[in-house]
Amino acid sequence: MATGWAGDTAVQDQIDATVEDAIKRARSRLPSGPGLSRCEECDAPIPEARRRAVPGVRLCVACQQALDAEESAHSGYNRRGSKDSQLR
Repeated sequence: MATGWAGDTAVQDQIDATVEDAIKRARSRLPSGPGLSRCEECDAPIPEARRRAVPGVRLCVACQQALDAEESAHSGYNRRGSKDSQLR
């Protein structure tokens, strides 16, 4: 296949770079450092096991689940794949 000046692995290199950037971006959003002993939303105690498992934890499980559900509801992706979205 004619690719001009691009090398044989240029497409795969671009895919790899995109994936690496996405991983770095996701990791940068993860909490870090010492976690809280009480939830910053509802003031419920955060169990020691959760604080060890999730570095930098700031929310109890219930509050984190509520936040995750809220964020996924506003993700902006059309997961149903309607015919109209496929035609655009």
